[in-house]
Amino acid sequence: MGDAGEGLVDAESRLAERIEEREEEKRKARQAGKGTDPERIRQVESLKLARTEMQRQLELATHPTRKQQLTQALAEIDKRIKELSS
Repeated sequence: MGDAGEGLVDAESRLAERIEEREEEKRKARQAGKGTDPERIRQVESLKLARTEMQRQLELATHPTRKQQLTQALAEIDKRIKELSS
């Protein structure tokens, strides 16, 4: 019976340590996130999604004019992502 009790104490201490580690990770994440603008992050993520879709359309496009339009759109999206990221 003594060994079972020791195992339970060990499990409880490991659990407490893990909880403390998780809280510390959350604190660090909050501190790191204070300097970022959530709206800017949302815009960049939206542009990245749009870029992925444009890239997919470019791969499927067969008409030269459409390919040119998509290439220009990709260049504009890349430019906006770069502006927002800096």
